Amino acid sequence: MCKIENILLYCLKQLNGERTIYSIYHLLNGKKSSQTLQDAHLFSLKRYFRILEPLTRESFDEIFNHLLEKKLVEPCGEQRFLLTSAGENFLINHAQPYYVNGWRYQPFTLLVWERLSLLVQVISNFTFQETKYIPIQKNVEVHNWLKGFLKSASIPKSELGKSLFSELVEILEQARDVNSDVLIFRLTGYKQIGMTSSQIAKKLNIDSIYYHLEFINIIHCLIHFVESNPSRFKVLSSLLDNVDQKDSLTLSARKTLVLLNQGFTAEEIASIRNLKISTIEDHLVEFALNVKDFSINSYVDEEVQLKILEISRQEATRQLKVIRNTLKTASYFQIRLVLAKYGDR
Repeated sequence: MCKIENILLYCLKQLNGERTIYSIYHLLNGKKSSQTLQDAHLFSLKRYFRILEPLTRESFDEIFNHLLEKKLVEPCGEQRFLLTSAGENFLINHAQPYYVNGWRYQPFTLLVWERLSLLVQVISNFTFQETKYIPIQKNVEVHNWLKGFLKSASIPKSELGKSLFSELVEILEQARDVNSDVLIFRLTGYKQIGMTSSQIAKKLNIDSIYYHLEFINIIHCLIHFVESNPSRFKVLSSLLDNVDQKDSLTLSARKTLVLLNQGFTAEEIASIRNLKISTIEDHLVEFALNVKDFSINSYVDEEVQLKILEISRQEATRQLKVIRNTLKTASYFQIRLVLAKYGDR
C-alpha cells in the first residue's frame, strides 16, 4: 500500500494544511465540483485527479489512519494535516506512480483498455485461424473501431500479431515502475481467458485498490509511450484514434458559458438560471481554469491581479483568507479567479 500512502502524503504536502484531507478523497475519486477542479490546478495535483474512482470513504479513512499510526502526519486544524519529518522522509524514499496522469488520460483510459483487450483477442485468434469465440468486449463502438482499424491497417493482417506483440514488449521492457502482470493476466487470447481484476489481485497478494492503481499506471504508461512516438508504435497508436477528450467543465458551468458567450452578465445569468450569484462565480473560476484565452480582466483589474499573485508567492500560500487580510480591496471571488488563472504557474 506504500504507493497509495505516498500519494496521500504528496497531496498533503502540496495542500500545506490549506484544505481538509477529504479534498484529497474527492480529488482521487474525480469529483466534478468547482472546488475539486480548482484544487487540482491550484495545488498542482492534476495527475492524481480521478485515478482511484473505486476508493470508498471507509478505505480512504483506513489508509489515512495508517499514516497517523506511523506518525507520518500531524494535525494542524480541523481535518487538516501536515507531514512530520518522518512523513517527509517517507515521501523522499518511496516513489510516486511514474505514469499516472489522471487529468489528461482518465477521460479515455477505459476506452483504451476496451480497445486493447478486444484487439489482442481478435488478433490472437486470427493468428491461430480460430473464428469461433465470444468477444471479450460488448461495447458496439469498440467493435466498430476495431472493424475500421482492420480495414484500414497498413500492416498486413498476417503480420499484425507479431507487430502488436513486439510493440507491447518494447514498451513494457522500457517502462519504469510498472508491474506487467497486472495487464498481461487480464488479456484474453487464443484458448486463453483473461483473469478478472479481483482474481489477479488475489494472485499477486495485493488489495483491490492497489491493483486498480497499478492497472491505471500501466495503461497510462502505454498511452504515454504511444503519444510520445506514434510512428514507432503503429498498431498501438490506433488505440488513440478519435478518443473523446472532453473538457473538464461541469455540466452546469457549460450552460453558463453558453449564456456568457451570448453577452449576458454574471448577474443576468444568475437571474435567468435562477441560481445564486456565488454559483455563477464558481463557474467563472472554472472557465479561468479550463477555457483557453478566457479573460478575467473585466472581473479583476490587472493591477489587483499582480498584487494578489505577489502576496500569494511572498506568503507561500493559496489560502484566500490570508491574501484577503493583506489585500482588503480584493474580494474572495477575485482572489479565487486570479489564483485559478495564474496560481499554478
